[in-house]
Amino acid sequence: MIYCDPTDAANPCSAGTLPPPLTPYVSAARPNDPRTEHRLTVRSVKLVTDGALGSWGAALIEPYKDRPDTTGLLRIPRDRVDGLIWDTMRQGYQVNVHCIGDLANKLVLDGFERAAERRTADGTLPPANLLRSRIEHSQIVLKEDVARFVQLGIIPSVQPTHATSDMPYAEARLGRRRVADGAYLWRSFLAAGAPHLALGSDFPIEAVDPLLGVYAAVTRMFLNGSSPAGPDVGWFPEECLTRREALRGFTSSAAYASFQEHDLGRLAPGLLADFVAYPEDWVATDGRRAAVAGGSP
Repeated sequence: MIYCDPTDAANPCSAGTLPPPLTPYVSAARPNDPRTEHRLTVRSVKLVTDGALGSWGAALIEPYKDRPDTTGLLRIPRDRVDGLIWDTMRQGYQVNVHCIGDLANKLVLDGFERAAERRTADGTLPPANLLRSRIEHSQIVLKEDVARFVQLGIIPSVQPTHATSDMPYAEARLGRRRVADGAYLWRSFLAAGAPHLALGSDFPIEAVDPLLGVYAAVTRMFLNGSSPAGPDVGWFPEECLTRREALRGFTSSAAYASFQEHDLGRLAPGLLADFVAYPEDWVATDGRRAAVAGGSP
């Protein structure tokens, strides 16, 4: 993934080009060229639209409940969102955009929608679902915008442990209504018809162990079995995933979201043997028997 900082006026990415140090890699593996060595793939560009919820940096439509003087910050000026998305798409790169707040998600969805209109008029570019554009985190989203992910072919890429890390203070930041209606809406994305809900850890921000993410996705509780809602009660449990949905999110859907479904994400003939074997139910235990990556222990 190529990281572009749109606040840096000298950054070549902001002009629709790629940083010179990456030129040899890009020459060897254009975004529409499937040749890779399984360790390095140059296919996508990441844009960062806003900050984080904990630091009052997520860009919100309404002010923070505990900081009514601010609505967060946008790291990409509004008038540059559309251009950055379009410039990246027209070069054939997958666009991955960091969006925490509902304003950030809305502006980026607007940008993808306008890019879709330009693609239709242009007639030469593949649709967004072939470029597999993603919104990273998709954390606070207006209910009406959930359906737009599906309509525009945008993959919601979420990190379940963000919810369990944020739940001690999320209601203070947003208020209970906003959390209930528009935060950490995993079940809502699937109910709206999202074919892929990609799950990950956001390491090193969160722990890398995927079972912690599975546990958070299925229970929405702390590791001690409690949540702000009480003991043995998940935090807004109506948005929990099933074990099978969480497993799919961390494996086959995550692989699809990174164009690796023909290499990873399933146990099938011809795919790389990347797996962890557990002696018991893979959700109920934290013990592991063996780890294999690419066919090697």
